[in-house]
Order: sequence, then C-alpha cells, then structure tokens
Amino acid sequence: MSVVFHDLVGAFRVPEDPIAQSELAALTRRFEEVAEKTDREFGIIKSDLTAVRLQVGNLDQKVGNLDARVSGLADDIRDLSEKLDRNQAQIIGLLTQLVGRRPDAG
Repeated sequence: MSVVFHDLVGAFRVPEDPIAQSELAALTRRFEEVAEKTDREFGIIKSDLTAVRLQVGNLDQKVGNLDARVSGLADDIRDLSEKLDRNQAQIIGLLTQLVGRRPDAG
C-alpha cells in the first residue's frame, strides 16, 4: 500500500523509497554516461568535419591551379596548331611553285 503526502504548496509527493532511489540513481548514472559518450563522439565528428573541410579547401585550390594549367596548355596547343597551319600553307606554296619545273632546270 502506498501513501501519498501533500507538501506545503499542494504538490503530491511519494515518500522516499530506497529501491526507487537506487534505481533512479542508476538511471541517472547511465544517462550521464551516455551523455558523456555522445559529447565525445560529437567532438570526434566535429574534428573529422573540420579535417574534411580543410581537405576540400586544399582540393579546391589544387583544382583551380590545374584549371589554370589546362587553360595554358590549351593556349599552347592553339598556338602550335596555327603554326602548323602556316607551315603547311608555306610547304604547299613551295610545292606549287615547283610543279611544272624541270628537275634539271635549277
């Protein structure tokens, strides 16, 4: 049989039960342990996230540098292509001048 008391402001209170208090203390300890573990794991995740952000920043910088290098190579290829076109045109012009000439005519 349980007895319920009223305190001075009218709230219901159950007399202290040693078994219930022990169980409450055990639950409180477990809750605090889980909270500490969660805080540690959150700290680890936060640290890992910071490391990932740094790596992404470094990769972004490297991609930017690579983009600049590829752009420079594209310019070089375009310049070489133009030079090749000019040289081929010059060769065709020289061959055209030679057509019809006698080989022994100097």
